Amino acid sequence: MGSLSISKLQFLLLPFLTFLWVASADHHEDFLKCLHSQNSNSISKVIYTPINSSYSSVLQFSIRNGRFNTSATPKPLVIVTPLNVAHIQAAIACSQKHGLQIRVRSGGHDYEGLSYVSVLPFVVIDLINMRTVAVDVGNKIAWVQTGATLGEVYYRIAEKSRTLAFPAGVCPTVGSGGHISGGGHGMMMRKYGLAADHIIDVKLIDVKGRILDRASMGEDLFWAIRGGGGNTFGVVVAWKLELVTVPPTVTVFNVTRTLEQNATKLVHQWQSAIGKFDEDLFSRIFLSRANTSQEGKTTILAVYTSLFLDGVDRLLSMMQQSFPQLGLVKEDCIEMSWIESTVYFARFPRNTSLDVLLDRRPGSTRSFKGKTDYVTEPIPEIALEGIWERLNQLDAQVAQLQFTAYGGKMDEISETSIPFPHRAGNLFQIHYAVFWGDQDSERSQKYTSWIRKLYSYMTPYVTKNPRQAYINYRDLDLGMNTLGNTSYKQARIWGTKYFKNNFDRLVHVKTKVDPANFFRNEQSIPPLSSW
Repeated sequence: MGSLSISKLQFLLLPFLTFLWVASADHHEDFLKCLHSQNSNSISKVIYTPINSSYSSVLQFSIRNGRFNTSATPKPLVIVTPLNVAHIQAAIACSQKHGLQIRVRSGGHDYEGLSYVSVLPFVVIDLINMRTVAVDVGNKIAWVQTGATLGEVYYRIAEKSRTLAFPAGVCPTVGSGGHISGGGHGMMMRKYGLAADHIIDVKLIDVKGRILDRASMGEDLFWAIRGGGGNTFGVVVAWKLELVTVPPTVTVFNVTRTLEQNATKLVHQWQSAIGKFDEDLFSRIFLSRANTSQEGKTTILAVYTSLFLDGVDRLLSMMQQSFPQLGLVKEDCIEMSWIESTVYFARFPRNTSLDVLLDRRPGSTRSFKGKTDYVTEPIPEIALEGIWERLNQLDAQVAQLQFTAYGGKMDEISETSIPFPHRAGNLFQIHYAVFWGDQDSERSQKYTSWIRKLYSYMTPYVTKNPRQAYINYRDLDLGMNTLGNTSYKQARIWGTKYFKNNFDRLVHVKTKVDPANFFRNEQSIPPLSSW
């Protein structure tokens, strides 16, 4: 069942699910009465059901993958957009009392829609209203509510200081809650590690409705929530971030090479150069098929994207020593502040106002499927040519691969320091993605089949036993829990791919804090009681 999607699983269980959804109608009314009884004065303002005119707009606002925005997609019975901790506590208590699943959404970027979709009757706690960012420059810390997007976090830090930052992801509309819960890598990870490596305290509501911080929850649970995945151990309300220092000026570049400009050999050489890169340099390659100026002819584009935490002169000197084959020159580079670089790498035009970081609107929402791999030995040129052949099977610019260099600080942090295990020994991560713009089932099947075949083709060139993956790019192809009867045996199939040997420790933490498995989804950690 590991390769089943939510929609296929729903079809196979249709008679059972229909019974559950019909039976849940009564529970739905009881759930609402329960909410009102606990928060009679305020909670009515943040409850949305299908009969509300705003229900669809609230639900769809944070859906980032069109695959899960169809008429057939299971919808929540209730959406709660809490304004305070009491609203979350009430939603947890009433969901338990009336047998409803809980899904928690901070940004909506979950690759498989698990923060707002369930095959069982469910409620969504949407944290969009809980997004305060309080920055303490003197102590180099910030308290961030988990509904805040990364763009909001970056903007609020820059309001107070242009030489403080937080090492997290590129996309400004990603919610900080889900991002940090899965580890959170980004443009400064070779210098500072992951977002989750810089969490020093937390406010979490557990299955009993208690508000816990690091001291009261204990170090085991504090370890688990920093990379063990969202919607498993409780609802994180806020993170305490340790901020990092950045120079007043950083340097960025995007340099494109085509097959005709020796792209295959350059991609191969880049893999060997990673170990020579200064930790101040982040390096990523975007690989895609593109049209050329000649009608009917396409090529492969390799776009080298980098952030360097210093000025252009030192960057050029370092690149000359570590990767001279790229031929980087001063005209390729742009100096700017770190906060300006967050706008640049989010692909906004130069001189776009920083206010764009505060815009939560998703823009156009395309359907997509993503997968990940880790690489420990350079991929040979002949294998790269096999990737180009497969990219040529699709229309231009439909599919993209990202090669993201690891190393630097990532090599220095133990793979057991937090649940995220992909540390020393990994040269780079591969992210595969394929996009399509409509809900045509035939097109969806074509593209998902294509990416699965590409993933299969890459088997000899990536990690083995287990073949590793990154939980923030969740992939249900790796295996799924049966929600009604989760087993350790089932969960271990996908769990060791995301967490390696850390999976068993996560299971023991889950057993201690949520033995009845209330917080669960298709890829959440199971307790021992479910073995």
